[in-house]
Amino acid sequence: MASGRAAFTLVEIMIVVLIIGVLASIAIPSFLKARNESRITRYLNDIRIALDYIEMYAMEKGDYPPDKMPSQAPDGMNDYVKRLDWSANTPLGGRWDWDANSVGISAGITVIGATASLQDLKRVDERIDDGNLLTGRFRRTGAGGYTYVVAD
Repeated sequence: MASGRAAFTLVEIMIVVLIIGVLASIAIPSFLKARNESRITRYLNDIRIALDYIEMYAMEKGDYPPDKMPSQAPDGMNDYVKRLDWSANTPLGGRWDWDANSVGISAGITVIGATASLQDLKRVDERIDDGNLLTGRFRRTGAGGYTYVVAD
């Protein structure tokens, strides 16, 4: 005799779990790609802001700021760059570093110890210039750094 209670069968529950799994397998890669693109865009925006103020500093002072240790803002730049925290991690992971007359360039903004994947770093390079991390405005420099070259 039927008890009159409605319930889900094991097959119905398995189908629901399968559908949720398929949806998750579609959504998660899209989410990860969007997150990576967001980090890249944030890095490029931070570079744009820093470059504007570094160029303003150079025009007023006649030269770029002197070299600094990683995570330290270039001398005098705190007056110019309020929106970039040189002591914070970069959107690509790692630390900001201002390089002047080092790593084979006259001036540049380096990311030391980037945790972003090589594929993401290449995408940064493609959005800046040639997609080659050995040449161009964004390139791999000594000690595992990736530098946006301000002046060669």
